[in-house]
Amino acid sequence: MFETVLVANRGEIAVRVIRTLRALGIRSVAVFSDADAEARHVREADTAVRIGPAAAAESYLSIPRLLEAAARTGARAVHPGYGFLAENAAFARACTDAGLAFIGPPAGAIELMGDKIRAKETVQAAGVPVVPGSSGSGLTDAELAAAALGIGMPVLLKPSAGGGGKGMRLVRDASLLGEEIAAARREARGSFGDDTLLVERWVDRPRHIEIQVLADGHGHVIHLGERECSLQRRHQKIIEEAPSPFLDEATRAAMGEAAVQAARSCGYAGAGTVEFIVPGDDPSSYYFMEMNTRLQVEHPVTELITGLDLVEWQLRVAAGEELTLRQEDVTLTGHAVEARICAETARVSGDGARVDFLPSAGTVRLLREPAGEGVRVDSGLSEGTDVGTSYDPMLAKVIAHGPDRATALRRLRAALADTVVLGVDTNAGFLRRLLAHPDVVAGALDTGLVDRDAASLVRPSVPDEVYAAGALLSQAALEPPRDGWVDPFSVPDGWRLGGERAWTPHHFRVPGEDPVTVRVRGAASAAELVVGDAEAAALRAVAVPTAAAGERRHTADGTAGASRSAKLLPGWGPGGLPPAQGRGGAGEEVVLELDGRTHRFTRVPGPEGTWLGRDGDAWHLRDHDPVEGAAGGAGAAGADTLTAPMPGTVTVVKASVGDFVSAGQSLLVVEAMKMEHVISAPHDGTVAELDVTPGATVAMDQVLAVVTPAATGPAEES
Repeated sequence: MFETVLVANRGEIAVRVIRTLRALGIRSVAVFSDADAEARHVREADTAVRIGPAAAAESYLSIPRLLEAAARTGARAVHPGYGFLAENAAFARACTDAGLAFIGPPAGAIELMGDKIRAKETVQAAGVPVVPGSSGSGLTDAELAAAALGIGMPVLLKPSAGGGGKGMRLVRDASLLGEEIAAARREARGSFGDDTLLVERWVDRPRHIEIQVLADGHGHVIHLGERECSLQRRHQKIIEEAPSPFLDEATRAAMGEAAVQAARSCGYAGAGTVEFIVPGDDPSSYYFMEMNTRLQVEHPVTELITGLDLVEWQLRVAAGEELTLRQEDVTLTGHAVEARICAETARVSGDGARVDFLPSAGTVRLLREPAGEGVRVDSGLSEGTDVGTSYDPMLAKVIAHGPDRATALRRLRAALADTVVLGVDTNAGFLRRLLAHPDVVAGALDTGLVDRDAASLVRPSVPDEVYAAGALLSQAALEPPRDGWVDPFSVPDGWRLGGERAWTPHHFRVPGEDPVTVRVRGAASAAELVVGDAEAAALRAVAVPTAAAGERRHTADGTAGASRSAKLLPGWGPGGLPPAQGRGGAGEEVVLELDGRTHRFTRVPGPEGTWLGRDGDAWHLRDHDPVEGAAGGAGAAGADTLTAPMPGTVTVVKASVGDFVSAGQSLLVVEAMKMEHVISAPHDGTVAELDVTPGATVAMDQVLAVVTPAATGPAEES
């Protein structure tokens, strides 16, 4: 076994690999860019080497710098993780040429399976069924369009050189083929340095099921069962589980054998995944899509049901060991489900029909990761971590295991409710609601479910407990703060001479919804509250200081006796001040968390400087998830104004000042974290302002263009 291994990656996968290296007594070497100098994987490794600036091309994608780091630290093997150079045949060869063991398959297998066109031809020759699609590589735009028309709409455009959903385009309208091919090529070129595309038949309502394989260098290949990865958005997986609730034993065995044959066909060694698309109405019909020649993001669910450490087996195979497992030794125990925590916000279109998931950025101010029976967290986060837009937005994974699927789902929902990442918008709340979706609970999955129902999952009503907790904060803020924090027990209780205690009103507004008034009566230690238009007290609340510094827990008991807690967490204002500063200035914020969903209260002073809780004041409630917005990025700046929906880089500008444009017409493309977002015209009109050029770096909500409405088209105007 190796004595020192260099981990050529970052984030949660680097931390994950380092964990197994430590368990095996192997010295770990981390690498880092300037952006990651204080990252968790750097702190947890035995030693770390700077390899360049933040740009991935000059650091994590630089083969010479990685090899130099290995030489400097005495590493004898390199683990590539996933992403970056994990499926780069040139990197695998360079490691071998430098006398390093590449902890992955041979370069020839990476090269073959990395070319999706050759991969399909190879596995088809081995008897594995494949998706009908184009043949040959290097097709021109015209040839791709002709192939698509020959297959029949709808079709899926896919980059030949990579996966992860990047560069993939589902096209249902033949008239859009030209524009979608161009967009797919741009994204493929940016993500993989290769814009070669292929086209495949799109199977409506398909399920995405993949088989984990394990092979050694001595001719042994086995499979470790399947994973269901049908819950995706923009062709990117967000929830994975094992085993699939869709397959019976006969189909599982048949798909497993097909995956083994696919691995044998390319001379595979190490851990790999063979991906299949399966029609939702016929599990016995399955088609090979591609083979991922690396460890998968979702490998923990397989580890939990098999009891195997896949990273350990990667190391053993790379060191020349023979598999001691045979197919009959593999048993699947229980059920496991994984949720990917990503730095992103959800932006709902103006008509509520579409949801765009956009990268977010920021500094992790407070981190609470879940624990408990059957719960595992693979994370690259720590408090103080700066999350930028230079790399993939995935931050962590929360995985739950149980004796059956229902238990695993229940444990994962509870774990997500205990997940708190303040300072960076994440999808934790969205994932929790997705896991409670009736079709997800029933196992009736398909790859389009998330996109179809995203709008209903993004913006649920604000729970009464959150309004109640906010009202207690408003009440408490009427008193001077104690040591920077409001004493939740020293609040006015509404007592008055000769009558019953008075109700104190507190006003809230969620953008796009009706205002809500919460009336509070009594001391904060046992307050009576009425939320909205209720006739009688709907909630009783108590503010309880917790052990965590600066944290308060407000428990609201409903009339049915159920109890849930909204936690007041350390927040920050424009000057970095702690929250609840009493008579503070505009822009003051307090952050609460309930069931994995974070709520941010922003104090808006009333006229003439009136204070919180007085007439004219209001708390405006804004959730981390969602971020309110309109189609094409039109936001608070006005319906005519197009703003950047995320920090990133402008890659394409399709219009000029003075151009007449139609509603929905693509004007610009903004890219961040290898994802593209198209900025479209909000209505028919004329481009009055255009403030960016290709290559420009933009901040979130920066004004990009202004389109003034026009009642007539360009012909009449001229």
